[in-house]
Amino acid sequence: MAMELIKHPTSTADIVLKVIKGHFATGHSHINYYIDVTRQKFCLPEARRVALELARAYKANTLIDTILCLDGTEVIAACMASEMTKAGYMNINGEQEINVLTPERTVGSQLIFRENTAPMVTGQHVLVMMASVSTGYTAKSAIEAVQYYGGHPVGIASIFATVKELGGLPVQSLFNPHDLHDYQSYDAANCPWCRAGHRLDALVNSFGYSKL
Repeated sequence: MAMELIKHPTSTADIVLKVIKGHFATGHSHINYYIDVTRQKFCLPEARRVALELARAYKANTLIDTILCLDGTEVIAACMASEMTKAGYMNINGEQEINVLTPERTVGSQLIFRENTAPMVTGQHVLVMMASVSTGYTAKSAIEAVQYYGGHPVGIASIFATVKELGGLPVQSLFNPHDLHDYQSYDAANCPWCRAGHRLDALVNSFGYSKL
């Protein structure tokens, strides 16, 4: 089938949800929408708009020492850190330092930190930043890594998420399945589209999609 980019207006000012509908396989599930957050991750004006919206949930009441970036969200995280460290009586992190950190992945996809970066996690309040949270598998791995290194996870921030809570931590997102009324996600072994004989349209991950 031909895949067409669809732009959904949302209640969040100046931010559009861009999706492609089809039959897609991620590393952990099969989904019927590919959420395209490419420009929101890599285009500075769009990343800044996303960052300003997400920062609202944390500025007044969440101490953050480090933002742990997954899915290529470093630009958004840097914009968030800049916003949350501005001086102001309503900003709990005002005039403080916030580290923006990307973990290293082993061959087995475990997250590790070297001796030079581990101090940014150990004993620190860490916010996990992701492009999307669907099954929660990747987010849980990040939380476990932070805890293993002696850090204190304080939450998960994401552009799109299917849950509001994960592992006892709040998940803040700009978009959720309510913005896509027919959004569906299934374990690969129980995918109804596969059982019905519908071929996959593409493989998707945090880098994008590859048509099949």
